[in-house]
Amino acid sequence: MTAVDKYERLECMGLWRNSAAAQLREVVVALRDATLILSDPRSGMALTHWSLPSIERLNTGEVPALFTAGRLDDGTPAEVLELDDADMIAAIDTVHVAIIRRRPHPGRLRGVMVVSVLTLVACLGVLWLPGAMIRHTASVLPESTRVQIGKMALQDMVRLTGSPCDADLGRRALGTLALHLSNEGVAEIDVVRDGVAVTRGLPGGLVLVNRKLVETVEDPEVMAGYVLAESVRSQTEDPVIAVLRHAGLLATLKLLTTGSLAPEAVALYAESLLKQPQSRPDDERLLERFAQAKLSSTAYARAVDPSGETTLALIEADPFKGKSPTAILDDNDWVGLQDICAG
Repeated sequence: MTAVDKYERLECMGLWRNSAAAQLREVVVALRDATLILSDPRSGMALTHWSLPSIERLNTGEVPALFTAGRLDDGTPAEVLELDDADMIAAIDTVHVAIIRRRPHPGRLRGVMVVSVLTLVACLGVLWLPGAMIRHTASVLPESTRVQIGKMALQDMVRLTGSPCDADLGRRALGTLALHLSNEGVAEIDVVRDGVAVTRGLPGGLVLVNRKLVETVEDPEVMAGYVLAESVRSQTEDPVIAVLRHAGLLATLKLLTTGSLAPEAVALYAESLLKQPQSRPDDERLLERFAQAKLSSTAYARAVDPSGETTLALIEADPFKGKSPTAILDDNDWVGLQDICAG
């Protein structure tokens, strides 16, 4: 992101609270290309990472500055980060201004857009319009709105999946894994107890994983492979489009013109999503993404098909010949992740 080029690899100390009831704890705050990474200053392990487009400042102009990366249903901040480092505050504010400038300005364009939509309805008819409007809306949404829609979809899915598992060591390991795969479109990984067969992708780079995938496999590369494959599938079959099809044309039009989607538009989406079939992404594209992620494809291929018959291309053309260049997770992180639902 060009807005933060001059702040590349900036780091400082900060205070972080991961819930309203939690106490502030000291963390190392590191600014990277697309994320803000919060790490334990003693162990150096990543505690969480925030997508830059989702960060919101809570007290503009005041120091120490307060930031959050999301809000709960009642509007209160889910997490809070307190910073007094002037360079880091300036960097985050610069990103925020850049995102605002890149967003569409519905107030100025609303009249023209409404006339255009009515003209399209008259000329092309209602059979063509819904699909085209949904595809167009999905194509122009900023990443921050995609993240928000993904969180709304997750809130609806909790009815069927239960709340995401949240044991501390497991959450830390998920953050490490998501960071490793962040360049491949993975922003957040959540482990759920029910509902999801193996993995499901939601808007904003959110990937849901069934707890059985974590608890029954011996190699973290298997889970990483499934998450990576789900990310590839989400980039081929945009999950925002599925949400907007469920929400309907009026809700989509409101999203296009105002930038917001009503929570009730996502109600009962979980049932619709979980009924949708999932196809395995193209082998050639998978291999390309495994190579980019510096991840061996063999463990994933063997988990999908132990015989190797249907995944032979992923085994024979493995960019790393069965052994990743570096461990995706260390042993302690993997053990912590396998116990994430134990609490």
